[in-house]
Amino acid sequence: MLGGEPRGRDAAWWYILPPGWTQLSFQKVPEAKTVKNRLHLDVRVDDIAAATDQAEQLGARRIGEEHHDIAGSFQVLQDPEGNEWCVVRPAAAHD
Repeated sequence: MLGGEPRGRDAAWWYILPPGWTQLSFQKVPEAKTVKNRLHLDVRVDDIAAATDQAEQLGARRIGEEHHDIAGSFQVLQDPEGNEWCVVRPAAAHD
């Protein structure tokens, strides 16, 4: 979704270097998810429908319908382990 290739340091720690951005790292923890995410990523996209389709092809699951409000539009997704995140298109005034 962000570009770049996932790279692993070991089985529990992976990172990605999206082009033109900073390193984004992910560390596996032994605890199961029992409540809301401690961190929720919003990924800015130009086309929510296309980004949602791409995410689903990569294993994400769509949660509910696309939302629209004064700030823009977003679609909530879940990764294969149940972590929620969104693809977001801000309203023009918020670009």
